[in-house]
Amino acid sequence: MDKFDKAILETLQRDATLSVAEIADRISLSKTACWRRIQKLESEGVVKSRVALLDQEKLNLSLSVFISVRTNQHNQEWLQEFRRVVSGIAEVLEVYRMSGELDYLVRAVVTDMAGFDNLYQELIKADLFDVSSSFVMETIKHTTELPLNHL
Repeated sequence: MDKFDKAILETLQRDATLSVAEIADRISLSKTACWRRIQKLESEGVVKSRVALLDQEKLNLSLSVFISVRTNQHNQEWLQEFRRVVSGIAEVLEVYRMSGELDYLVRAVVTDMAGFDNLYQELIKADLFDVSSSFVMETIKHTTELPLNHL
């Protein structure tokens, strides 16, 4: 990965709608070379997808929640069921298996407290031992851009 690949990645992270010509112009590279590099980054899985980021407030999903989950069942059957349940809940955006006191951390967005209760009722179908939720009061920083200064 060289300075051009890094520049392509930085540019795509900020605006994936740019054409190859616009990206090439911004990073001072020919269109053909830029296109080849983008294709290579995509085929290697460095660029996983190009998406539109939506405004959750404008889509009536104003309540963000982090859900801490603990289980007393550390086996493959339970894990497969938990994965099935969380994968089937559209409001669940991210799920992480954690180290330490917490087993799983879930990030979700909902319309309101009634929406959260509906999500909770779906989530507990996974036979959870302990569930704790924290609601976001203010977002201080939110970005989808990965830092590339180490490349």
